Amino acid sequence: MEETGLRILVVDDERAIRRYLHTSLTARGYTVLEAASGEEALREAVRERLDLVILDLGLPDLDGVEVVRRLREWSKLPILILSVRDREDDKVAALDAGADDYLTKPFGMGELLARIRVAMRHSVHASDEPVYEVDDLRVDLARREVALKGERVALTPTEYDLLRALVQNAGKVMTHKQLLRQVWGAAYEEEAHLLRVNISNLRRKIEPNPDQPQYVLTEPGVGYRLQYK
Repeated sequence: MEETGLRILVVDDERAIRRYLHTSLTARGYTVLEAASGEEALREAVRERLDLVILDLGLPDLDGVEVVRRLREWSKLPILILSVRDREDDKVAALDAGADDYLTKPFGMGELLARIRVAMRHSVHASDEPVYEVDDLRVDLARREVALKGERVALTPTEYDLLRALVQNAGKVMTHKQLLRQVWGAAYEEEAHLLRVNISNLRRKIEPNPDQPQYVLTEPGVGYRLQYK
């Protein structure tokens, strides 16, 4: 059984997809609400107490990216995109608008459930002063300390800011533009080479094998994701 009591809004104009998700998620202890359009989804989000939104992009009235933008005007509700669109620019647009994760159709229920768990854990701990710790890596944001196998790791200020941004969003895909904007500022949003160089330098310091990273994972063409503990 999954964590019970969570209320999930499934937004998809395909009745068959809504029915499948409703049956599968309800069987695992979730409470599932449904919406067939963007406007209906926005009304449900205002009216109902929700814990997560599973959102298709191809809706009959509003594009899913616009739904994300409008939700993000007032809500930090976790949003998981579930769409047949698999182009990199579609993924980037949705994530840049504020979606937490992106899964393409066809999908496996096991992977969807794992993405839901990550989104909910991140949501629960988002306001904490986090200590990120997985395997041999430990990042204490309160003390600004990074350690690998118990040994302090010396990072440059930029490398630390980059790692902090990833830690604060652990488990979420962060797009190139999101990272560049958060670490360097809006004027650097197109400086992808700058980001790649600093990611490479960071990996050399915190990864057991920088050529096969286990902490800072690449989402090809989209951005990076920090492994969630």
